[in-house]
Amino acid sequence: MAMAATTMKQPLKNFMSISSSSPCKVPLHASLHIPTNPRPQPTHLSLPKLPTTSTDDLIKTSESAAIAKLYAVADTAADRAEMHSNIAQQRNNWNSLLLNSINSITLSASAMAGLASIPAIGPEPRLAFRVSSALLYGATTALMVAVNKIQPSQLAEEQRNAARLFKELENDVRTGIALQRTVANSDVGRAVERVLAIDVAYPLALLGAMLDKFPERVEPAVWWRQKPKPSVKVGRTEPSVMAGVREVIERKDVADYVRLGEVVLRVNKVLAVLGPVLCGAAAVAAGLIGSPVHGVWNVLVAVVGGALATVVNTVEHGGQVGMVFEMYRNCGGYYRRLGESIEEKMEANNNNDDRELFELKVGLQLGRRVSELEGLAEAENEFAGKLF
Repeated sequence: MAMAATTMKQPLKNFMSISSSSPCKVPLHASLHIPTNPRPQPTHLSLPKLPTTSTDDLIKTSESAAIAKLYAVADTAADRAEMHSNIAQQRNNWNSLLLNSINSITLSASAMAGLASIPAIGPEPRLAFRVSSALLYGATTALMVAVNKIQPSQLAEEQRNAARLFKELENDVRTGIALQRTVANSDVGRAVERVLAIDVAYPLALLGAMLDKFPERVEPAVWWRQKPKPSVKVGRTEPSVMAGVREVIERKDVADYVRLGEVVLRVNKVLAVLGPVLCGAAAVAAGLIGSPVHGVWNVLVAVVGGALATVVNTVEHGGQVGMVFEMYRNCGGYYRRLGESIEEKMEANNNNDDRELFELKVGLQLGRRVSELEGLAEAENEFAGKLF
């Protein structure tokens, strides 16, 4: 092993001596290769994508919001209809209870006035009957004045009409949502206006909001927002059939129900004044029974006046004269609204399909076939409606 190590060290020693004593010059060659068309390395950067909203998405969102609002209006109309139905039943009960109570009290007072005129029962019982009769007549007079002022039967009819109109509004809104391809905010505005118009036409409250039961002038009921009519109508085409129907409605149907309403209103005014007057006169006469003043006339007025007051009260509230007046007023409003809807449809100039559908609706609202509408304008003594 020592020989091997000596042998390996000898060349190394020779090499080192050669390098140090006589260095050799060895040329070095280096080259740098630069590409002629340098291409940058792609950088893979991922940015978050921003949400994009298209026009169709905005339209769908707006339409969904409008549909939700219309459903809210429909729910409100349904709630209003139930409220008015309940109040109509309550006020109808008022009419029945007050009618029976007033008649019972009046007849009792009349009977006591008759007993107070019998001398055989003694002075003290006669005084008791006389005072009781006068007090009962006085209470009945006050009740008659209050009941004649508010007209419970007319109040009940107002609430029944309001319930019917709110149910109609609810059905129109839900049907419109089901049939329309697009729903806009303008549809919501019109539905809200209808709700508010019915609220004004048929208020729920009595104090401060009750409709005048004895108006100076009879006008058809209005439960819609009336638009001002333009003085000049441009570009309007009027189909002869519907124009004739509208003219007959306004000239005959509306005018006739206004006339009937005026007749019933006059009768109701007379009855509303006559009942308390008879009852008040009977109260005064009952208090004077037994006095030397007027003698037998006191008994006659006390007894007969009470009986007549009972008859008048029965005719007025048992016959529900106020309800009849309200019915005529609403019938006039029904036909006036129908005439205005015909005018609006003619101004819209819709296509034939819409016009045929509208003619069908008008015919059904009048209780007629569409074919019967054509000769309606030429008929002299025929009204447009066959329902009322």
